[in-house]
Amino acid sequence: MQTKLGILGGTFNPVHLGHLILAQDALDRFELDQVLFIPCAQPPHKPAVRLADGAQRLALLRQAVAGDPRFAVSAMELERGAPSYSVDTVRQLRAEQPARRLFFIIGADALLELHQWRAIGELLEHCEFVTMLRSGFPVEFLGGERLNLPAPWPERLLCNLFTGHAVDISSTDIRQRLAERRSIRYLVPDAVERYIAENKLYSPS
Repeated sequence: MQTKLGILGGTFNPVHLGHLILAQDALDRFELDQVLFIPCAQPPHKPAVRLADGAQRLALLRQAVAGDPRFAVSAMELERGAPSYSVDTVRQLRAEQPARRLFFIIGADALLELHQWRAIGELLEHCEFVTMLRSGFPVEFLGGERLNLPAPWPERLLCNLFTGHAVDISSTDIRQRLAERRSIRYLVPDAVERYIAENKLYSPS
């Protein structure tokens, strides 16, 4: 039977509990066999603010998912170097794991920007996008005409919306708290908090 692999990309700068809960919600909703976390080398559509070293972000992710076989981490985008394009990642995954069905996990904001992604037509052909609606985001704002994509993609994309747990945690806030020497307990896994402290990541200069 064909297995289902979820793809969750991002800077993970740093990874936090919101990322893990999103992955779990998508895994449950679409009956995925595993979710693969892929930290990018450099986001192509926005500047990287205080982006920690790729090896450190990779180590944080590995700490975060250790012991949970439902989650895995890949360094493929870091190994390719910047900038990181999702189409290259999907091409590589299809070449390495042709028997797996790919599900790309994104948020509603990213869905509205999808038409700007490199080779989006190829991406839509080779993986399914699943979109989590965040709390307070009006579903009507996601009308097909707003996606700026040709048929049949708007209809298909809007069939894969799901509502996950509302978790208001952001990497930006975590970095700010660390810069101000405030606690990040309960916002990140304990192992991630320890790694950040031991390696003095995001500390004030």
